[in-house]
Amino acid sequence: MPQPGLTAKREFLHPRIVGVGTAVSPTSYSQQEVLDAFAITDPRVRSVFLNSAIERRHLTLPAVDATGARVAEPQGDLLAKHKQLAIEMGADALRACLKRAGADLADLRHLCCVTSTGFLTPGLSALLIRELGIDRHCSRSDIVGMGCNAGLNALGVVSGWSAAHPGELAVVLCTEACSAAYAMDSTMRTAVVNSLFGDGAGAVALLAGERTGERTGEQAGASGAEEGPRLLKFASCIIPEAIGAMRYDWDRDLARFSFFLDPQIPYVVGAHAEIVVDRLLAGTGLRRSDISHWLVHSGGKKVIDAVGVNLGLTRYDVRHTTSVLRDYGNVSSGSFLFSYERLLEEGVTKPGEFGVLMTMGPGSTLETALVQW
Repeated sequence: MPQPGLTAKREFLHPRIVGVGTAVSPTSYSQQEVLDAFAITDPRVRSVFLNSAIERRHLTLPAVDATGARVAEPQGDLLAKHKQLAIEMGADALRACLKRAGADLADLRHLCCVTSTGFLTPGLSALLIRELGIDRHCSRSDIVGMGCNAGLNALGVVSGWSAAHPGELAVVLCTEACSAAYAMDSTMRTAVVNSLFGDGAGAVALLAGERTGERTGEQAGASGAEEGPRLLKFASCIIPEAIGAMRYDWDRDLARFSFFLDPQIPYVVGAHAEIVVDRLLAGTGLRRSDISHWLVHSGGKKVIDAVGVNLGLTRYDVRHTTSVLRDYGNVSSGSFLFSYERLLEEGVTKPGEFGVLMTMGPGSTLETALVQW
């Protein structure tokens, strides 16, 4: 019996992933087509593009002038591009996610929007609620500027909301218009960035307990909503000494924001992968060999290789990570959701199996989550 004046502690409900959806901008380009579009001839820069393990990316490139050259976009136009693309892709990903969850917009009770490729006030959550006619009483949150790791940061926060609101559907939406953060020059500073990122959005739906007004078991089974894994635990690791290794800041020469990646960052991230995974598994009785599914952020070929080597992962373990990089490039915070979607489409997960989700980004930061089917 609880003592007088104290309430009984309620058992924590681990939210379950009940849906996922992705979307991209309309036009894709091969790496060679991007090089041609910007007339890049420097052999060093071309080598970065052509040895990136990326075949195609979805991009929204600037218009051409009378000579056929791409016109540099001022920062104001880039912010407008971010707003348009983030809303369009975000809406598509959200609808796809809810469909997979066997839900619709009227079921949504919390919307968390994640982006780092532009700044808006009101944020994307408010704009999407208006755009899609979502219930005005839907609670919302926006995570802005955290970078490629932010999808898991948001998932951790929203899993807490979900556990506190059993039966209510929440969605984390990562929508990144990387074309709005594209610096038009052929310097080595921007070569890695310009060769890597693509436009994309990913959404994931969470539910703790039974959905309010849940359909019959037969109908729920048809939606596949009950097949997703439970979110068991999160672990983070920030590397303060590498705080400037990944940054999005003002470029005075170009009079616009541009992203910077230190060439050493793959090795720095890789060296800390074991630390954060060991922390994630501590106290669970699990070892790395017990993890059946690894979904690592498609941060770039060298990042994936460094993480794989340090964790002892095989090519098969990171097959979704590498295929997403190949087909879309790095779509920032939503990359791991593209990989998760591909895992689901394979249909290979079994009840009881464990998985690890891992993202990394500015800070420098590694984020992880432990899930179980």
